Amino acid sequence: MNNDCEGYEVRVRVRKVMVVVRSWCYACQVLLLQNGTDLDGHTSPKFPYKPWKHPRPRSYNKNYSKESLSSQKSTGPPPHTTLQRHTKANRSLLIPRFHYPQGKPSNQTQLEVTLEAVRQVFQTFPNQQVTKDSFSTITKAAGCPLYWKAPLFIACGGEKLGYVELNTFLDYWRNLCSTCHDSASRFMHILTRSVSRNYLLPEDLMSLVQDVVDTHPGLTFLKEAAEFHSRYVHTVISRVYYCVNQSWSGQITLTELRRSDFLRVVQLLESEDDINQVTQYFSYEHFYVIYCKFWELDRDHDLFIDKNDLARHSDHALSTRLIDRIFSGTVTRGKTANNQQSQLNGQPDAKMSYTEFVWFLLAEEDKQHPRAIEYWFRCMDLDGDGYLSMYELEYFYDEQLQRMEAVGIECLPFEDCLCQMLDMIRPATPGKISLNDLKKCKMTPIFFDTFFNLEKYLDHEQRDPFASQRDHDTEMSDWDRYAAEEYELLVAEEGGNDNPAELGVDDDI
Repeated sequence: MNNDCEGYEVRVRVRKVMVVVRSWCYACQVLLLQNGTDLDGHTSPKFPYKPWKHPRPRSYNKNYSKESLSSQKSTGPPPHTTLQRHTKANRSLLIPRFHYPQGKPSNQTQLEVTLEAVRQVFQTFPNQQVTKDSFSTITKAAGCPLYWKAPLFIACGGEKLGYVELNTFLDYWRNLCSTCHDSASRFMHILTRSVSRNYLLPEDLMSLVQDVVDTHPGLTFLKEAAEFHSRYVHTVISRVYYCVNQSWSGQITLTELRRSDFLRVVQLLESEDDINQVTQYFSYEHFYVIYCKFWELDRDHDLFIDKNDLARHSDHALSTRLIDRIFSGTVTRGKTANNQQSQLNGQPDAKMSYTEFVWFLLAEEDKQHPRAIEYWFRCMDLDGDGYLSMYELEYFYDEQLQRMEAVGIECLPFEDCLCQMLDMIRPATPGKISLNDLKKCKMTPIFFDTFFNLEKYLDHEQRDPFASQRDHDTEMSDWDRYAAEEYELLVAEEGGNDNPAELGVDDDI
């Protein structure tokens, strides 16, 4: 670099401002770069220059083999559940089976003890053959409730021979216990007499209920009125399906049977001599009330009623629009032969059988029951979308207004009634009421009666608003209370005559 060269200044005007820039000749610029000095005279670092090194990651040159991974300690959070901690301690863990559709298998030793007890009972009978009348001892020795005896006798083939042999029963019981391990699955297998069908049909229960009629001490008076046996049997079976068959399919599944109290009630019959104390399903007083109510409506006594017959129920309390919905098939199952014949003759298809009337009366007198809520919800859901819209509520309430105006009763406009119902139900979705909304509400009977039962609606309007809540808090259900009151009235009307044959029956239901 030439020491005499001090560069030269260049004056440049930028936006009316004079700027002085020092410049160097070409030879000086080369010498400055070789000496490591920039053009402003600052010294730059000399080469070879080593840049700053980044630290290597922990995983650099690591060996990710299966052995090294298992030896390393986990850096994550500790397991927070028992299953995670147990799995971490033993990675070859096998989760034990926890789902048993046919019940959890019992100990084989217990089965042998049961079979030995059954063998000893069989040896007390001639030729080790037990008839139907004595089969209760075998049923108890096998550990089953007493009133399983008739279905179990039929399942073992006793109905064909008139008796059951020891070896036949032992083979049947071993096969039963090898596939069915709890009372519910065994009960279903015995009544269906088939492994391929996992549900109960109404005819499967007939042998059990008929055996209750024949052998229960609380129904000895009914033996003389054999024509009433079929009525009682069909009433009990209809009540069982009303309470147990939650799917409305006409087929009681194993899950529905386990969730219900039916098996417990059947076992209760063994220790309760008064059949009327068993208010679930088997009460004779309840049967008497149901059948008398049907007999009053069935004027031609053909065991079918039409719309006009049902309209006379409870002094014409029900609206005609609701009755039309009942007979439209929303809560009835298919068409009967009588209905098909009426269509061929050009008559309106509107017939209700006795078993369908059982469901109707149970739903009408106890609207708090889950099946009753579903029953009336189906009737009011005109379009079947799963919601009660304001239009559907107005459709049913319009007839109530006309009926109240016809008898000179001051009625509430629909808009005001609608506000009351929505405040009472508190639906989850504004503007429409779902089935779940009605099941959550404790005042559902008032809601239904407002729209299609004029007599009960006026009764609710005149009663203490807290009276229904007090009644709901008692142990008796609305149906039990109704049946007890009606039975006393019917007995008083009959003048103490306990002969049921005066009602009259036909041979076929």
